[in-house]
Amino acid sequence: MQLIEVPAKTGYVWFRQGIWLFRKNPLAFLTLFFAYLLAMTLISLIPVIGGVLPLALIPGIAVGFMAACRDTIAGKPVFPTILVDGFRSYGSTVARRLLLLGCLYIVAMALVLAGSALADGGILLRLMVNGEAMQQETLATSNLPLAILTALAFYVPVAMLFWFSPILAAWHDVPPVKAMFFSIISCWRNRGAFVVYGALWFAVAITVSLGLSTLLQALGAGDLALIVLMPASIIVTTMLYCSFYATYRGCFGVQGPEQPAPPVA
Repeated sequence: MQLIEVPAKTGYVWFRQGIWLFRKNPLAFLTLFFAYLLAMTLISLIPVIGGVLPLALIPGIAVGFMAACRDTIAGKPVFPTILVDGFRSYGSTVARRLLLLGCLYIVAMALVLAGSALADGGILLRLMVNGEAMQQETLATSNLPLAILTALAFYVPVAMLFWFSPILAAWHDVPPVKAMFFSIISCWRNRGAFVVYGALWFAVAITVSLGLSTLLQALGAGDLALIVLMPASIIVTTMLYCSFYATYRGCFGVQGPEQPAPPVA
């Protein structure tokens, strides 16, 4: 494993490689995404722990999705069961590490939401944690937009800590804390590429959302906006997930004979 520093324009390469990877097997990746949504929905119904358990499983699921990307490039079949690859294929030690990362992620997200309370007095926190219904007057007079921006600002270092740490823990036998350290260092060293990469995906999301909404309004089919936007947003999100693998290969350059690299855009 080697930490690689790349120029800012590499963010565009990662963006293109994510789209390329999705196009190699769109049905498999969309099936994985829907399986993930279904599983997380069912888990969230578990009393008491259902609200936080999905967060604890995210690092392990991330490894499964990365394994799906690896196998797709290698021309291997991809099945929904690969989502739990991180918990079953690398031994009990790795499974415990991924669960520990999941617990740390829960703590990190709690701190993010707590930080948002600095902007709105805790309204966003109550909405996210308790699903608490708010009066329209309360929401109208709150600083909810500022709280969301504050939460996003607090989430940036959390994302950097957990961007690569699950895959480093599973595929490179790195202890959780050390994996988080390597993850944030790699993200920081390649911050220019990540800024370009993030800006491109943000632009795609906004363009798809506003473009389709405007088109439907012009056609007099505004009532169909939700029906059309939902599958479009799912496709964009799945392509984004595929591009995570490109960032890993770009920042660590690990490649085996059975794991060919995606093409350089």
